[in-house]
Amino acid sequence: MDLTSKIKLSNGYEIPVLGYGTWRTPDGEVAVDSVAEAIRVGYRHIDTAARYENEVSVGEGIRSSGVDRRELFVTSKLWNTERGYDKAMRAFEKSLDDLGLEYLDLYLLHWPAVKNQFDNWEEINLSSWKALTELYKEGRIKAIGVSNFREHHLRALMETEIQPMVNQIEFHPGFMQSETVEYCNKNGILIEAWAPLGRAQIFENETIASIARKHNKTSAQVCLRWCIQHNAVPLPKSVTPSRILENTDIFDFVIDEADMKAIDALPFIGGSAHDPDTVNF
Repeated sequence: MDLTSKIKLSNGYEIPVLGYGTWRTPDGEVAVDSVAEAIRVGYRHIDTAARYENEVSVGEGIRSSGVDRRELFVTSKLWNTERGYDKAMRAFEKSLDDLGLEYLDLYLLHWPAVKNQFDNWEEINLSSWKALTELYKEGRIKAIGVSNFREHHLRALMETEIQPMVNQIEFHPGFMQSETVEYCNKNGILIEAWAPLGRAQIFENETIASIARKHNKTSAQVCLRWCIQHNAVPLPKSVTPSRILENTDIFDFVIDEADMKAIDALPFIGGSAHDPDTVNF
């Protein structure tokens, strides 16, 4: 396995094993340059979202890289204010226009509509999903999925014509969301890991640091490798060229079973730990 390796989704479409995340990457020159740099050092998987407010610059970075669009895997997401069939259709067109692309490789429902916000939350999710399904069948999206969905949010979508192919969730040492991961694995839904490095506390953890020393790697590289060995696609974010490159250097070592279990057993050590059932956005 290396940076060019891919995983087949349930529909047969292939997704690169490592993505470049752009959450909190400011719109403008920083986003343009960091996306172009990521592609220059070998990333072929770029993840953004309407909510990140940087799609225009991400698209410019993609074009300025000079790499053929067909070699790239680009993801965006439907924001919460645009739920429902009609609004989702319009939001998709805006994202595509802002990115300057003719199609998306992956489009996700960014967060589920939930019971504490809507009495008809399930109906809202299904209405949004109908829009994604139609766009997928038209070939304008190559794969469709969700983000931050738990099993009870997914069940209704699993009964539809086209089932989710991806679930992008917070996933890192100390926050594994095992029940959600197990359900997705059982149902052929690939896990993508947002915030795969958690927050700063992870870098201070001695268990991870000792494993890093064993392999002459950084704690960040161990976290990313741990994600990959759990068959999750990590989406690290950085705007620093040296770290953008460092995050790709994770394919020349393997974490052994005992060390994987040691990382799995870690308590919560940093991250957002947002509960989709209680968030108010």
